[in-house]
Amino acid sequence: MNGCALRRTERYRDELMSYCVNCGVELDASARECPLCGTPVINPRDLERLTEGATPFPKEKGQVEVVKRKDLGILLSITLLATAVTCGILNAFVFRANLWSLTVIGVCAILWVIMIPAVIYMKQPVYVSLLYDGAAVSLYLFMLTYLTESSGWFWGLGLPIAALVTVVAELFTLCVRRLPRSFLTVMLYVFTAAGLLCMGLEMLIDRYVSDRIALSWSAVVLTVCAILDIVIITMLSSRRLRGAVRKRMHF
Repeated sequence: MNGCALRRTERYRDELMSYCVNCGVELDASARECPLCGTPVINPRDLERLTEGATPFPKEKGQVEVVKRKDLGILLSITLLATAVTCGILNAFVFRANLWSLTVIGVCAILWVIMIPAVIYMKQPVYVSLLYDGAAVSLYLFMLTYLTESSGWFWGLGLPIAALVTVVAELFTLCVRRLPRSFLTVMLYVFTAAGLLCMGLEMLIDRYVSDRIALSWSAVVLTVCAILDIVIITMLSSRRLRGAVRKRMHF
């Protein structure tokens, strides 16, 4: 017992021993400076008190000031506007073979409209944002008619496709926001929207090209989407099956 107590006492004494940070000489507990090199002895616990709170390292991590959305919106708007104006000036005075600048101006307009709900005005309803996106794409397609010999493709195909995509996007958003939402239900909405979109696209293309509607490739896509929808609806209707699929697919 005495030997064990002695070893514990020596170990405890070794832990309390301090050494000079400069020359490594052993220091007494009451020493204020090293007797060999004169280096001051400072207790790390007293460092903040001795420096009057100015510790070498900050207590809190620094953080760069976040860029305000308004400033970011102004910067992006000026960048897009400058790009559109510059291309328009070049087209008007330098490269005047055709109205190529309309393609760049239209892209800038679409990017600005898409940027509105994300940066400029976040309180804008998502349905209005999708409507603006569809209108911007339609305007861009109309601007492209000045680069083609005829505008018939715009009225017969471009505008109807833009309207179809906008309507499908609005309906999909409505289902996601208003109806029950989970992984399976969102997949149900996605497959349904994809099938309807493909069918609508083929119908519009057939009507424009041959004035005759005959479903072919879209029928295959619609069939696959319908099968997947039936499978998902079956899983949604059975709690036990839904739970088993969720555990095995980890969603």
